[in-house]
Amino acid sequence: MFLFLSKLLPLLIYPLGLTCVLLVSALVWMGKRPGWARGAISLSLLLLFLSSNQWVATRVVQSLEWRYRPLQPLPTADVIVVLGGSTYAASSPRPWVEVNEAGDRVLYAVRLYQQNKAPLILFSGGRIDWKDGGPPEADDMTQIAIAMGVPSTAILQEPNSLNTYQNAINVQAILRQQQLDRVLLVTSATHMPRSVAIFRKLGIDVIPAPTDYWVSEAKLAEGSRTLQGRLLGILPDAEAIFKLTRAIKEYIGFGVYRLKGWL
Repeated sequence: MFLFLSKLLPLLIYPLGLTCVLLVSALVWMGKRPGWARGAISLSLLLLFLSSNQWVATRVVQSLEWRYRPLQPLPTADVIVVLGGSTYAASSPRPWVEVNEAGDRVLYAVRLYQQNKAPLILFSGGRIDWKDGGPPEADDMTQIAIAMGVPSTAILQEPNSLNTYQNAINVQAILRQQQLDRVLLVTSATHMPRSVAIFRKLGIDVIPAPTDYWVSEAKLAEGSRTLQGRLLGILPDAEAIFKLTRAIKEYIGFGVYRLKGWL
């Protein structure tokens, strides 16, 4: 039930969900409280404008992504731990497992392995039955890694976790069992601050190895370099809502996990 509520309730306070709540409220108030209705409509329009603004989305995402910049050179470790959330199951009509926006996690982990940064890769991630179905994400990522040349003997799986806290708890058990200490943690840059905090709270020696960056130095310069860039930066953009929502999700996760004592 906690997992279901943790996925459902935030939808109402993300920009799109909150806008829908305000518009439904406006419809309810239209007859008896027209002033309230106008206020709700105005607020929903303002919320949509701000949340679809590229400048706003970029700055909020940057506040998460740039907390951990890639280390140069990246130290070696005992194992590369890759968190799930980057694949789609091989459900018809897909011919094979597919990667989503966060698919860089698997690709970057394989690259680190090929650079001899660690002798093992540990893929961590299950799959929610009522949401996605299919085999666990750890299995999807394993298939991709093997197809890219990583031997199966160099791969460990943790196929049961359904959130970041479970990732950390279950990975910790495997690390103890395999007598592994130092971890290169691979996940999306927006997700890295919360992930590092959880792993370190458990006493795991973790080295951040973020990937899947949305905000680059070129992206920051794009909105200020030309008049066209500045204009496009303030126009509504659906991708900006998506990115801002992901960032808000991480900040909500920080708050919830802190309340539960996981951070």
